[in-house]
Amino acid sequence: MNHWLMKSEPDAFSIDDLKRKKQEPWDGVRNYQARNFMRDGMRVGDPVFFYHSNCDEPGIVGIAEVATDAYPDPSQFDPKSKYFDAASSRDKPRWMLVEVKFVRKLKRTITLKELQQQPALAEMALVRKGNRLSVMPVAAREWKAILALE
Repeated sequence: MNHWLMKSEPDAFSIDDLKRKKQEPWDGVRNYQARNFMRDGMRVGDPVFFYHSNCDEPGIVGIAEVATDAYPDPSQFDPKSKYFDAASSRDKPRWMLVEVKFVRKLKRTITLKELQQQPALAEMALVRKGNRLSVMPVAAREWKAILALE
């Protein structure tokens, strides 16, 4: 089992939206490394930290779970979608997604600032400068250290 962190802007899709919908495709990822994590690394049942980004208090707000294997992101084929990719074809799709399902909200937001202050998380991709990936792996020891902060 692998552990993950997925970022979403709460005004676009929040943990409360996922709670209400129960399960949702994680569409619109247009970074090759993030795509590869979903396509090659994520497996059904893997736990996911749900992270609110680009907001007043960025941080981990909940836990989700990978609900499906990766499959082609349909938005890449839709010319009306902001995620349309004219270079992608149905026989050779460029972009993949997984669906995630709601598990629970955290008791509180564990803020980015708080995460950055934890020595046990110094090597975590999220806290390193310049890391803007929306999907990233979380080491098992990092997962445990973060949950202990709740």
